[in-house]
Amino acid sequence: MHCRSTQGYRSMGLYLVLTLAAIVGILWFTVNRLAALDSRCDRAVADIDVQLKHRHGLLPNLLESVRAFATHELAAIEMVTRARSEALGASSGEARMRAEAVLSAQVAQLVGVAEAYPELRASVHFQGLRDEVAGAENKIAASRRYLNAAVDEYNATLRQFPASLLARVFNNYRRRSFYDIGIERALLDGAPALKF
Repeated sequence: MHCRSTQGYRSMGLYLVLTLAAIVGILWFTVNRLAALDSRCDRAVADIDVQLKHRHGLLPNLLESVRAFATHELAAIEMVTRARSEALGASSGEARMRAEAVLSAQVAQLVGVAEAYPELRASVHFQGLRDEVAGAENKIAASRRYLNAAVDEYNATLRQFPASLLARVFNNYRRRSFYDIGIERALLDGAPALKF
């Protein structure tokens, strides 16, 4: 009789060890998944920053090109210059998104105004800059879509068990915001706003 109870305790102990190992394994996997998804969101934000900096670098040359041919359009040039300064100086993420949206709209408006000048449209330099800015806008749109997909997956994982529990325990996992600038997301996830 004593052997049976010892064997029962051993079996129960083995089940307990296996159950604890499974729980630790699930928690380990979940923490690692949260960390990987969080890192993916950070990389996506950094990619958008690179694309925005590239566009910001192109704008002074585009403005000078327009200024050389379209001297009557100083107001449009000044609006782009002001919008660019505000985007570069934005301190918070939300302020930056709004400033970048205004900048995109101002650049699109400037290019639309520039199209009214045949000499400017015929300029190879302007055409090259216009195409480069359009390419930058396409890359920004693609980077934004990638970030929003990464944020969606991260936020969805945070709502699932056991990640929701672990997020409360480890306070460094919080919901992230989508890259949203106040315009309907379906429009943003389509073609970029800059059209020529």
